[in-house]
Amino acid sequence: MQDASAQMAILQFMLSGMKQTAVPTSIHCDHLVEAYEGADLDVARSWQTSREIYEFLQAASQRYGIAFWRPGSGIIHQLVLENYAAPGTLMLGTDSHTPNAGGLGMLAIGVGGADAVDAMADIPWELKAPRVLGVQLRGKLHEWGNPKDVILALAGKLTVRGGTGSIIEYFGDGVNSLSCTGMATICNMGAEVGATTSVFPYTPSMARYLAATQRAAIATAADAQQASYLSADAQVAADPAKYYDEVIDIDLSTLEPGYNGPFTPDLYTPRSKMSDTVKTEGWSDKVSAALIGSCTNSSYQDLSRAASLARQASARGLRVAEGTEFLVSPGSEQIRATMERDGIQEAFEAIGAKVLANACGPCIGQWNRDENPVVKNKETNSIVSSFNRNFRARNDGNPNTMNFLTSPEMVLGAALGGRLSFNPMTDSLVDAKGQSFKLEPPSGDELPTRGYATGRTEYEPLLDHQPSKPIPISPSSTRLQTLEAFVPWNGQEFSNTRVLVTVQGKCTTDHISAAGKWLKYKGHLENLARNTLIGAANAALDGQVNTVRNAISGLEPSVGSIPDVAMSYKQAGVPWLVIADYNYGEGSAREHAAMQPRFLGCNMVIARSFARIHETNLKKQGVLPLVFARPDEDYFIFAKDPHELVVSTHGVVGLNENTPTVQVTVERVQNGKVVETHNIECVHTMSADQIGWFKAGSALNLIASQQKAAH
Repeated sequence: MQDASAQMAILQFMLSGMKQTAVPTSIHCDHLVEAYEGADLDVARSWQTSREIYEFLQAASQRYGIAFWRPGSGIIHQLVLENYAAPGTLMLGTDSHTPNAGGLGMLAIGVGGADAVDAMADIPWELKAPRVLGVQLRGKLHEWGNPKDVILALAGKLTVRGGTGSIIEYFGDGVNSLSCTGMATICNMGAEVGATTSVFPYTPSMARYLAATQRAAIATAADAQQASYLSADAQVAADPAKYYDEVIDIDLSTLEPGYNGPFTPDLYTPRSKMSDTVKTEGWSDKVSAALIGSCTNSSYQDLSRAASLARQASARGLRVAEGTEFLVSPGSEQIRATMERDGIQEAFEAIGAKVLANACGPCIGQWNRDENPVVKNKETNSIVSSFNRNFRARNDGNPNTMNFLTSPEMVLGAALGGRLSFNPMTDSLVDAKGQSFKLEPPSGDELPTRGYATGRTEYEPLLDHQPSKPIPISPSSTRLQTLEAFVPWNGQEFSNTRVLVTVQGKCTTDHISAAGKWLKYKGHLENLARNTLIGAANAALDGQVNTVRNAISGLEPSVGSIPDVAMSYKQAGVPWLVIADYNYGEGSAREHAAMQPRFLGCNMVIARSFARIHETNLKKQGVLPLVFARPDEDYFIFAKDPHELVVSTHGVVGLNENTPTVQVTVERVQNGKVVETHNIECVHTMSADQIGWFKAGSALNLIASQQKAAH
């Protein structure tokens, strides 16, 4: 678990009645470190601003037997790959990029905190049987190619919802040409197409990585099982269409470097078309920042290849382009120490880089860029990064910052050229003597030839089980708040439920529960609820963001922000629901995006479709997720003056996994009179266990009652 999601997960686990986690568990402090001055200074400042959170998580770790990784130790997914991932095993992680470990042959699945609590409390974890999407890789990447290009191209093919309900399994002769960390990069970004997880078969590069990270015994065990369990059977390779639900073929040898963005990770542009596309789309050509690292691309191979380009530039007296900020985020203390020892950090700093802490930083919006005029004035500007996600306003809070996702090599090229239109493979740079030159293709090592450096001992995990350890939560805290159980379902149909908002277009968990400055409230549900749906566009108000009309006469505000109107409904005892567009809740695994609406009185969300993790999170918190049976027709009933609509259900009583329909009656009320009525069929995906959560008021309520009954 990472520290932002672990707070709520621990608060929930504390209510379960368990004395120790039932499965090995770890907490990684990577989300609360803000990138500003760089490296150690930023870590020290995070202790000043988030000490209360760190001490809470450390005490809880000690009490429940959890491994605690301090701030500065690294990003959760890199640390998992280095220490915990193993071929053929299953892992749950409270972050959507948990599938990163699929690069080491692990079935690693991103979940909400409540799912993690299930596993920690020894409750069976369930998942609707996924489809299996096979991606056949052929050939070998060319000299400028990076495994990142595979997933960028695939995202362009599948879109952000094309992998929903599927596990992506890679196969083919091209697989063996990829490094273990390169495969992790590909699996990491499978989250951007909605995939349940992504996985590679066991390969020799995985064995090499295990040996390099002091786990040769695991490699030996995996070698013995490779043919039987850790790779596809021969007949699958011979006739993949017979065994996969869908097959996509990618020729690595012809794959170009890609740029995905802005504002969505599936808008793919190959490098050869990027310069022309910048002009035709009117994108800002000037690169204001170039960022390498994050959990997606901070491996030794990534950094050593990028450094080879930096050395070429510095040898010619060249630094990054004027007006371009160059930032590097190492994935772990092990990577940072090795990078420093092998001269990679020196190569980056020689051309003007600032090395940040071993933490998520700008990738998740922890980037103090407030003094930069482009943020101050909300100017349109372009950044280039090796990150995995680029939703509007995600990185620096400026809705006009356009983030283009690409490989570390292309990021380094953009830093030197200073323009999106600069093609480092073909275009020339001008050195300090005024002479033009072209960059030679990048080169680097898959693994450090001298092994990984161990780094500083203070960043090793704390394993110190103290079952009687008190967990500090101050009643006056604005950062932490003891949870109160949600009220169980009353056994009746929903009635007199108001439509709070009809959401138009993309609505990610960033839109539902913003990160950035709000991360400090992740352990305080009441305070965090003040950001509920503040990024959502209202279909009834021409896409206006975070503005709705109040349906109840006399309640204030009559027109206001979404959380303010939701709170007025809560205080008046008026239940409400959300109407949503396609792929509602895509992106991050944050369960707060389900808990906050529930806390404010939401009982249903009806969508054209859901992202997998968010749909499950809603179920976990006792909110009923429904999908329109006719999404392209019935959604639009709610697009006009939804504040006039009153919703009731038929089918919630007697909810059954074998009867997937719920009838919804919608009445438009004007001046106290019903002026039109619509009867709409909706579909649910609730299993028997999930119906139990709903009836109990939440999954946690059910766990607590079972624990109480057992003791």
